[in-house]
Formats: sequence, C-alpha cells, structure tokens
Amino acid sequence: MPGKKRNPILLRFLLWRTKYVSHQQFLMVLAAVIGFLSGLVAVLIKNITAFIQLLLEGKLIANYHDAFYFIFPVLGLAITILIIKFGIRNKVGNGIPTTLYAISQRKGLMQRFQAYASLLTAPVTVGFGGSVGLEGPTVATGAALSSNLSRLFKMNQATRTLLIGCAAAGAMSSLFKAPIAAIIFAIEIFALDLTLVSMIPLLLASVSAILTSYFFFGNDIILHYTLTDEFDITEVPFYILLGIVASVCSIYFTRIYFRLTGKFEKLGNQFFRLMVGGAGLGILVFFIPPLYGEGYDVINNLLEGNYINALGSNLFNDYLDNIWVVVALLAGLVIFKIIATAFTIGAGGVGGIFAPVLFMGSAMGHCFALIFNHLGILNTPLSTSNFTLVGMAGLMAGIMHAPLTAIFLIAELTRGYDLYVPLMITAAISYTITNQVSPHSIFNLDLASRGEKITHNKDQTVLTLLNINQVIERNFVPLNIKMTLGDVIKEGVVKSSRNIFPVIDDENNFKGIILLDDLRPIMFQQHLYDEVKVSDIMQTAPEIIHLERDRINQVMNKFQQTTAWNLPVVKEDKYIGFVSKSKLLTAYRQKLIEVTV
Repeated sequence: MPGKKRNPILLRFLLWRTKYVSHQQFLMVLAAVIGFLSGLVAVLIKNITAFIQLLLEGKLIANYHDAFYFIFPVLGLAITILIIKFGIRNKVGNGIPTTLYAISQRKGLMQRFQAYASLLTAPVTVGFGGSVGLEGPTVATGAALSSNLSRLFKMNQATRTLLIGCAAAGAMSSLFKAPIAAIIFAIEIFALDLTLVSMIPLLLASVSAILTSYFFFGNDIILHYTLTDEFDITEVPFYILLGIVASVCSIYFTRIYFRLTGKFEKLGNQFFRLMVGGAGLGILVFFIPPLYGEGYDVINNLLEGNYINALGSNLFNDYLDNIWVVVALLAGLVIFKIIATAFTIGAGGVGGIFAPVLFMGSAMGHCFALIFNHLGILNTPLSTSNFTLVGMAGLMAGIMHAPLTAIFLIAELTRGYDLYVPLMITAAISYTITNQVSPHSIFNLDLASRGEKITHNKDQTVLTLLNINQVIERNFVPLNIKMTLGDVIKEGVVKSSRNIFPVIDDENNFKGIILLDDLRPIMFQQHLYDEVKVSDIMQTAPEIIHLERDRINQVMNKFQQTTAWNLPVVKEDKYIGFVSKSKLLTAYRQKLIEVTV
C-alpha cells in the first residue's frame, strides 16, 4: 500500500521554518493565531445560539411562551442527538473534561471532528433552552483546532499541551473579556507550568482573542454590572459564613451531577435517555422558567437587585411581595439548576457547567444576603449585589477547584476590584472545605478516579502520561508448571537470555517465577532432570502488576516496596510479560523531557 502523500508546500514551509525561525518564535506566532481562532469560535458559538433564540422568540411563539418552555428543550435535545448520530457520527464529549482526557491519555492529540462537533451541537442545545453553558464547548473547539494545528506543524507533546492551554485562555478571554482571569484559568485547570516560556504564549493568545471579541462584539459583555457598593470590614464574618455555605453547595453540585449523569449512562438506550431527560428538563423549565438556557439574564437581574425579573413568570407571582417567598424561590434555583443541567447532559445535550456554576452562585449569594437583611439583626443591610458576585466566586472555587480564576474573573467581569478581600476570603474557605470532601474538581473527577489526572506535580504528571504497555517486555521464556528440570534446561535456560522465568499452566494462568539462581545448584545434576518438577522449585513473585487496574504510580510503589528489578504483568490472571525497573526509569526520564517545554 503506497504511503500517504505529503503536502509539498507544507514540507517546504517546515524546512524554511526550521532554518530561519526558532521554535520559540514560531510558538509565539502559533499562540497568537490560536487566540484569534478561539476568539472566532467564541463569536460563532455565541451568535449561532443568539440567532436560534431569536427565531424561537418570535411573535407567534411569544403568545404561547409558557407551553413552549416545555417543548423547546426536548426539541433541542432531539435535534442535537440527530446531528451527532447522522452528521458527526462520533461521541461528542462535554468540553473541558474531553480536553483534559486528550492531554492525559492521547498526548494532546484531539480528533478532527472535535474541531466542529461542539460548534454544531452546543448552540442547538443551549439555544433551545438546555440548561448548560457554552464555555466548555468553546474551549473544547478551540483546543481541538489548536491540537490539530500543532500536529500539522509537527509540535512535540509539551508544546501541544501549552497551545491547548492557549486555546482555553483565548476562548475564556473572548467570552468574558477578562484576559488575566483567562490566563489563570488555563494555568489552574490545565495544570500548566507558570514560567516565562508558557506565560508569553498565553498572554499573546489571550490578547489576540479579546481583540477579536472587541472587533465583533464591541464593548458588550456578559455581565453588565459595575461595582457600586464598597466593602465594609464589618461584613467579614458574613463572607466567612458565605464561604462555608458555598462549600456545601459545591459538594451538592458535584455529587448530584455525577449521580444523575451516572444513572443516565446506565439507561443505555439513547431514545429512552432522551425521553427521561427531556421530559424531566421540560417539566423543570416549565415550572421554573429561569432554568431555561444559560441564565446570564437572571444573573444580571440579580446583580441589579431586580429579583422579580430574575424569577420570571411563575406560579408564585402573586406572592412575590413576601420576601420569604422570594428567598424560597431563589433557594429553589440553587437546588434545581444542577438537576436541570444533569438532565440536559444525561439526555444527550452538549454543553458545559461553567454558566450553571455562575448561575447557582449568584442565586446563592443573593439569597444569603436577603435572609440576613430581613432577619432584623443588622443595623446596616448587606449589599445584595456584592454577595451575589462573591457567591459566584465561592461556587467556582469549590466546584472547579480554581480559586484564583474565581477571584480574578469576578473582579475583571464587574470591575469589582474593591471586592478582592471578600472574594479571597469566600473563595479560599469554599475551596479548602470542598477539597477536604472532594479532592478533585468536577472537570477531572472521572480522570482522577482512574489515576489519569494531570496535576501541577511534575512527577505525578509524568507518571500519569506514561503508558504501561510501552514498558512491558515480552522476551521471557515461560515454563509450564508440569515441566521437569530437564525440560527447564532444554526449553528455558538454553533458549533464554534472561535470568528469570515465568511459570504458567496450560491456560496461560500465571503461577509464579523461577530464578536462574535457583537452578544453578542443580542444573548440572542430570539424575535430577526427571525427578524435580517446576512446581518444586518455583517461587511466588514478590508482587504482580495487574494490567487492567494498576497505574504507573502503583507500579512504581510496588518496585519500591519489594526492591525487585523485574515484576510480572498479568491481565485477568493471564501472563503477559515483565516490567523491569531500569526500563521504567528510562521511560520516565524520556517522558519528563517530552513534557517539559
């Protein structure tokens, strides 16, 4: 079969680039280009979603708006599933976790369809009222473009990972017009090293993306609010308490999300999942209209103190003059938003959890302030807008394990720089408490459960990226447990260059090992060749590596605990081969070089 044809123009460019442009210079150019592309992706996803929403809010539909609150989300989920099944024909992941998996397990290589899959499906899901966000799909699309561009220009794994981080920073910078928070987001979520080598490309990507956003959107921003109320030192105890409440809500968010989406996975049948999830989402949105879509209009109304508009038309409209009814409805938004989000994802929708986190955080903070303001125990009322803002930061810090992103994003979004102290207090407390209960963020909880999580710990990252299959040695001669000493000499010692022999049975089940040192005292005593059996001289292995469940870090621990130089590898008790400590350490050193920019 003839080899794949190479693009001669690309080859000439690569040769020219190698000769005249340094790696660092080319990295800067790529970072700026990727920032621009991520900015375009953000513009496209936002505009397509807005166009769909505009079509659905025409005069005819407006007359039957309440009924369509139920119909639209189900219809959007059905269209999304059809696009995936007949158009994309591949499983579309949900944003950031998909990107983290590509970095962790695919060396930063993302499939080509991922560059357009979320672009086609996320606007339909959200535009029709799916209770998810567009941030995750935007990051995933930008990351896929970045990954494939890196592959085209023959970038190594470390550079691919950095450029994926640039895509993430670009996407967030374009969406929120918060370039500093976007850089911090990429560093915290994607575990990038904070060095000058990585910082400059991230800066270029973030600036390039935000300029793209300004070009298309002008000065329009997601949260239309400028801080007006100053921070009062007497409110510190309340911000501490808000941090505790935020940690409880964060734990609730994570557990409910994975519990519900896990149940949908067990349903199996896609049609059944659509019916259950779509009906559940439709009912929730019908009775609680603020759950419809991303919910940034709700957040903006809460920031302005207009909770009547935020709550929308509902069954309790006649009772909204009672503040405790308002408090109960806001608490309901906190409780049911994540359920609506899980229904959307579980039913087959495509979207992220970033917007739902901000939504829940704003409702939580606003509700918190209203409760204390109407208990009659305060001389000066709490600022509902300030607590709404800080509530968002508290939930982001707890759920996403990104306290710095939470602090800088809220400050940049609202120009609320005077709120740095309360933002820091609430975010730190929420993160600290949540981390004790759930040590992994919602983005990488699945990866962490499988030992595939990428962290800022360089040793742990290298171990995660190593593939155990690449270090298995198979040039050992296995001995059947029924063999005699004579068979061992003839079939094993003579034919093998290794000093260790695995012992197996007729079904290839691993039984133990024989060392050459065990054979030396008797290997020349021919009168024992027929008398001594393998079962008489074999010994148990100091440890066994189980291919189906042991990760590289566990393998390392087994070597450390046993001081062995070779350990057998089995899969479902069947012998596979051996892993040697020397080869493992060599592979570790090589991977460390690969992942270091």
